[in-house]
Formats: sequence, C-alpha cells, structure tokens
Amino acid sequence: MKKLLSLVIIVVGIIADQVFKNWVVANIQLGDTKKIWPDVLSLTYIKNDGAAWSSFSGQQWFFLVLTPIVLIVALWFLWKKMGQNWYFAGLTLIIAGALGNFMDRVRQGFVVDMFQTEFMNFPIFNIADILLSVGFVVLFIAILTDKETK
Repeated sequence: MKKLLSLVIIVVGIIADQVFKNWVVANIQLGDTKKIWPDVLSLTYIKNDGAAWSSFSGQQWFFLVLTPIVLIVALWFLWKKMGQNWYFAGLTLIIAGALGNFMDRVRQGFVVDMFQTEFMNFPIFNIADILLSVGFVVLFIAILTDKETK
C-alpha cells in the first residue's frame, strides 16, 4: 500500500509542478513579474540553467549526470526504509522534486522558476524546488531520529 501511496505522491507532485510551469510560460512573459501577495510573494518567470543562487549556471551536464544518481540512491533508500514514515515522506518528496526539474532540463535545457519572495533576497524557485527542500528537511529529521544511525 505504501508503494502505491509513494507513486501517487510522486505523480501528483510532478503534475502540479509541470502544470504550473506550463501556466507560467503561457501567461507571464519571460522576466515579467505578477504580484500575488504585495511585499511577500510574486510570480517572476525566469529560465534557470543552474541551481539556487546561479550556482552551476550553464552546467547542464552536471545535473543530467547527478540527478539520475540521486534518483537511484533515493529509490534504493525508499525501498529499504519504506516502513519508516519520516524516510518515506522525505524520500518520496525528493524523488518527485528531482523528477520535476529533471524533466525540464532534459526537455528544455533549463528549469522554469517563478516564485519570488519579496520580503527577503532569496533565489526564485518552483514547485519541484519546494518538494526537494521539504523532502531534504524531512529526511534530515529522519536521520536525526533514526535509532539505527545512533
């Protein structure tokens, strides 16, 4: 049952990510901004060929090699730790986010980013990035609370 739940979460995460990216591309001009919540959040359409803070900009080969490795490792750990809820949640979200951005990189050579925080200087990000970030936080909690790793 958990395998099916993991698959559903991954598919829903990818669909949400891809549908919203497609909406942004269709409705916001590249580089333009639409205010969502004044002084808090806006949508700014950018093409990101790197990672956060422009690290690895233009290094698509890095992401095209690294992402499948991360996915294989995450899937292996998900299989091994399926019964442990924190690992299950974290790894499932990481897989969904990694696949969402990987699909963009393979198809377009860049990732569509759109969420811009207005109240702090933070890189523009997308739904896949949110899934990855939350997934890594949950995985970190899983590792810290795992009695087997102590």
